Amino acid sequence: MNDRSTNLKSIRPSIPSAKVNANMTSDECFQNVTLRPIIKMQNHLLVMVFRNYIAKRKNVFYELSLAKQLDYIENAIHKDMKFRNSLKGMIIGQFTVEEYESYTQNSSALNKRMMSLVKDRLISNIQLFTLPLAKAI
Repeated sequence: MNDRSTNLKSIRPSIPSAKVNANMTSDECFQNVTLRPIIKMQNHLLVMVFRNYIAKRKNVFYELSLAKQLDYIENAIHKDMKFRNSLKGMIIGQFTVEEYESYTQNSSALNKRMMSLVKDRLISNIQLFTLPLAKAI
């Protein structure tokens, strides 16, 4: 393994609950070994990027009910292709060359898993998207 791969893997958080076993598909293994740690590591950046996304759209998000905010997050990730591609780039940029080669074998299915994880992470951080907190941070 080259220095870049070693360095990338060394800075990723460990996620003890993200187990891998022989009964899992290769996509599930990739999700637990690669995607989950990268997305956890990129959490703060993902939050900041979404705050910027909200601001660029005139802060309408802050006026919505919680249910509508959840829909807003889902629509941003699944329907706004520029935003979606930006998120994918932040995650794919943290892949090792070997992981990227594995990713390209089934990128469509892995992209769905990746965006689902990002959506879940943003939703789990929804309290950080209230207006007073968003301006303070």
